Amino acid sequence: MKLSKIGRISMALVASVAMGLGMTACGGGTIGYMWVIGTQYNQIAGFKIDQLTGNLTAIPHSPFSSGGTNPASIAVRPGGRYVYVINKATGTNGNISVFSVGGDGVLTFQQTYSSQGNTPVWVQVDSTGNFLYVLDQQAPDIVTTTNGVTTTTKQTVGDVTVFAIDGNTGRLTLVTNQQSLQNGGGTVQKTYFPVGPNPTMLKVSGGGCLFALDSGDNTIFPYSVNSGTGQLTLTTNTSIVTGATKLTSINVNGSNVYLTDAGLNQILPYTVGTNCALNTANGGAVANLSLTANPVMSLVDSKGKYFYVINQSTTNSQNTNSTISAFTIDATTGKLQPLGDSANPYSIGSGPGCIVEDPSNQYIYTANFDGTVTGKIIDQNTGKLSNLQRGSNFPATGQSVCLVVSGNIS
Repeated sequence: MKLSKIGRISMALVASVAMGLGMTACGGGTIGYMWVIGTQYNQIAGFKIDQLTGNLTAIPHSPFSSGGTNPASIAVRPGGRYVYVINKATGTNGNISVFSVGGDGVLTFQQTYSSQGNTPVWVQVDSTGNFLYVLDQQAPDIVTTTNGVTTTTKQTVGDVTVFAIDGNTGRLTLVTNQQSLQNGGGTVQKTYFPVGPNPTMLKVSGGGCLFALDSGDNTIFPYSVNSGTGQLTLTTNTSIVTGATKLTSINVNGSNVYLTDAGLNQILPYTVGTNCALNTANGGAVANLSLTANPVMSLVDSKGKYFYVINQSTTNSQNTNSTISAFTIDATTGKLQPLGDSANPYSIGSGPGCIVEDPSNQYIYTANFDGTVTGKIIDQNTGKLSNLQRGSNFPATGQSVCLVVSGNIS
């Protein structure tokens, strides 16, 4: 069959549009991008996410250098134009690498910044996209001079370094601590905000609170957040005692806060109270599913109906896979109940470190230390998880530790 000239042009235009959207005969358009950091080669693997299948395809020129050594955490600014990677390194050698995001999710390195403390381990961009919060495991050394003798003392607590983000360039500007002066007095503000010992994760809530998880004493250190300036203000002089024996993660969803305790294999639910206090939720601690062990991260789905926990270990000698535990969230009380499914918990790649939901809220993915990403379909009516249509495991980069997703770049 011959086509008219107009018909041939029309078909060419359709094909061009389909290619531009990332469509193929077997898939849909690209609904977003994913970046996965790995410590083995200090790399960032980039993927396009297919709308119809959840399938991952490599971004051109992927993988990218992380801009440092031992990448530990990654965040993306709302709108997807800038990506920030924390390279933990060792001692004072850690840095924050800034990348701009181009067509097809390609990363271009811009520059690096230093946090104020030592050994940065976590990064988060606030919901406005105006501020970046970096968690350091050790606050800066205290240097004092008395009678001409200089003494350096290492601090036993961590800190948060705050940066303002330039929305046009992604560049960072330090936000100083207006409530606290440098050691020794004077009029110079501290360049950091102290938290508890050996912090490993922080979360900024939409309600104006920042919570730092201190694994050194299994407490939570709260600050209130000024959304206009990024400034942090102490709400209490003490950390919040949790009763956990091995805190591994914190998740904030509205007024609900969930902690994972690997020591007792449980989830600790709280509600946010006045001055960023945490009040134990009705019912208290929730046991993780049987045969699971070492929960390290959690996710609340976009509708606030389902709660997922990634477990690095198991007590099941017949099935040694890492898993995802699934729970339903009571819409009235916020209580967690194990999701009724014989397949729950769900098998994933080995050594998961992070879990995210895709921009269209159809799929969830985990970054696994075995160098893979595992994808699952979320049943919107039940919360049950199932494998992607074309296989759920994708090679990423060596010793993958975390990942982040963004919708199409705007």
